[in-house]
Amino acid sequence: MAGYIVRRLLQVIPVLLGTTFLIYFMVFAMPGDPVVGLFGDKTPPPAVVEELRARYNLDKPFIVQYLLFLGNILRGDLGVSFSGQPVADILAQTFPVTLRLATLSVFFLMVAGISVGLVSGLRKGGIFDASALVVSLILISVPIFVVGFVAQYIFAIQLGWFRPTVGFGAPWSELVLPALVLATGSFAQIVRLTRSSVIETEGQDFVRTAASKGLSRRRIVPVHILRNSLIPVVTYLAVDFGVLMVGAVITEGIFNVPGVGRTVYQAIIRGENPTVVAFVTIMVLIYLVVNLLIDLFYAVLDPRIRYAK
Repeated sequence: MAGYIVRRLLQVIPVLLGTTFLIYFMVFAMPGDPVVGLFGDKTPPPAVVEELRARYNLDKPFIVQYLLFLGNILRGDLGVSFSGQPVADILAQTFPVTLRLATLSVFFLMVAGISVGLVSGLRKGGIFDASALVVSLILISVPIFVVGFVAQYIFAIQLGWFRPTVGFGAPWSELVLPALVLATGSFAQIVRLTRSSVIETEGQDFVRTAASKGLSRRRIVPVHILRNSLIPVVTYLAVDFGVLMVGAVITEGIFNVPGVGRTVYQAIIRGENPTVVAFVTIMVLIYLVVNLLIDLFYAVLDPRIRYAK
């Protein structure tokens, strides 16, 4: 187990280097001068432009900028945004908000998606199964921004169950509706994945053996069917958690959520290399750690999985 964890941690190094290099290159290759863009329609004095470019190392070649950034990262310095605010402070303000939003979304997926998929798989061919497949197909087909605006109009504006937008501090109660909207697309995938996995597991020999030994249905479903069906579902949830952390730009925009996704989008528009790459670096680290924990959790779901070698 220890050797497996060490190998996985060593894999983080090339992944981080490759990710930060690609992101930094793509931001660097964007057209336009980000320093000039800070002044909007006004024409800044050339001396001011040169001073700002030197302050943010924008007057140096790409590879030099990247190496300087890596050196700062190794020292724990995430850099400074064009507004003069440390990137670490921006991350400290936005990351908890997106973490709460993603956690709520995953919670809804685990409770609702797995439950519906389990019942649908156990009742294959029935009315509930057919209804679940139709609903999941609709959710997959409808764009997330449409779901967001419809949910905001119906449940927030018309019914008044939620706030139309998230207020200062983004409390848990105000993130419920954005989290539900964010989870809609993944909900359909979880339902279908759980359903197919349950149907496949229910036909395995060990399930039929457990039934032939006289075990009750209440024992067989949670211990033998559901537990062994969760491995592909948990894998998808782990991947989806990373996607939800950095891919909530549309949802955060609709509900005015001051999170990571909206901040990264605004930083890309402004060409703020340090902010974009620093945020992506932290997100990659979280993504890798979550996947490592999920890999280790496999042994709990399926005792046949071992990491001794």
